[in-house]
Amino acid sequence: MFYEPKDGHGLPHNPFNALIVPRPIAWISTRGVDGVENLAPYSFFNGVAYDPPQVMFASTSGKGDRDLGKDTLDNINTTGVFCIHMVGEDQTDAMNTTSGSYARDVDEIALAELERVECTTIPASRLPAAPAALECRLTQITRLPGDENLVCFGEVTGIHLRDDCMVDGMFDITRARPLARLGYRDYTVVTDKFTLNRPGE
Repeated sequence: MFYEPKDGHGLPHNPFNALIVPRPIAWISTRGVDGVENLAPYSFFNGVAYDPPQVMFASTSGKGDRDLGKDTLDNINTTGVFCIHMVGEDQTDAMNTTSGSYARDVDEIALAELERVECTTIPASRLPAAPAALECRLTQITRLPGDENLVCFGEVTGIHLRDDCMVDGMFDITRARPLARLGYRDYTVVTDKFTLNRPGE
């Protein structure tokens, strides 16, 4: 099968997301200038640089009650900070709860009944139950082709690793068991791994 996206795919569901998998989920907490907390998952997310460490996530839809993208991006644009959490398998239901479209005055951390603590380097909430968390400061927001396609870049200013995920000085992904996004409504969990050495190593 071949199709050009501009002409449509002719299938019951768009296969595009199912081809870029598995995608890590950025479970992002922000705080508005009014003090209202927000928590939402984004699966167009990745690391983009080591030194200094930098990450990106994309927002692909907007809200009528926000100036820029959804609550997450609008909060970041006004405060300049955000915290990205890895979603552990045991947080699947809570993550799904926070994926809903809620009014701007809804605190999704409270809605999902999650414990929160204050971040160390930025004014935002952190979820201590997450296997890992990245405290970030905004570096730039870039608009892509399309009505609501925006990419947010941030520099990581603090990294939290849950102690039980550390083994011999390394972060053990099989203990973290992160949730990852597939296509359609599908997800997977990282439960095993293997190691490869590059040629010459």
